[in-house]
Amino acid sequence: MPGKILIIEDEQAIREMVCLALDQAGFECRQAADTNEAQGRIREALPDLVLLDWMLPGMSGIDYARKLRADKLTRDIPVIMLTARTQEEDKVRGLDTGADDYITKPFSTRELIARIKALLRRTAPQATDQPVEVDGLSLDPVTHRVHAKGHKLDLGPMEFKLLHFFMTHPERVHSRGNILDSVWGTNVYVEERTVDVHIRRLRKALTPSGYENLIQTVRGAGYRLSAQD
Repeated sequence: MPGKILIIEDEQAIREMVCLALDQAGFECRQAADTNEAQGRIREALPDLVLLDWMLPGMSGIDYARKLRADKLTRDIPVIMLTARTQEEDKVRGLDTGADDYITKPFSTRELIARIKALLRRTAPQATDQPVEVDGLSLDPVTHRVHAKGHKLDLGPMEFKLLHFFMTHPERVHSRGNILDSVWGTNVYVEERTVDVHIRRLRKALTPSGYENLIQTVRGAGYRLSAQD
């Protein structure tokens, strides 16, 4: 389940170099030459991380970072600022606008990939290929396998995505709308009750292993995964 990375950079050579490195690292890369194109990309599919150039035609990267942070839909998306500015005050300004990290040009793609992976591990674990485990239930996004105390479970594709989302966001209550955006994507228009159908299917798939109660219904709020009860 590779992470979706959006690079907003007006220099085509840099965009293509970064996208090639991201593809080789197993990420899904999308490109935009300016913030207007970026908005269209975000409407198509919400990225897991944004690589944002400081100097862009039209709206600057600094102003666009502010816009991303002000929008409820994009405020939690991690942002790495790309810039030729090396002064400390520029770095502070970039971070103060809402960027999560800052890398100066020229940069190595190896360092950039390492920064991306480190940031996603902290902010969007479902966008990485790291195996996850909760109370004896384990999920490997690379092999697409789920095991409960050593026994393999059979899950459908959407149930697998749902479980991965819950396991990487344990103990939090998620509304149906949040689950739809995070698992189905913002460009897919389905009813919120669709979540209920797939939750039932997920619980049914977990029942033989005794893990169906991990997925809890929170009345009036949504669902959460909890190993506490």
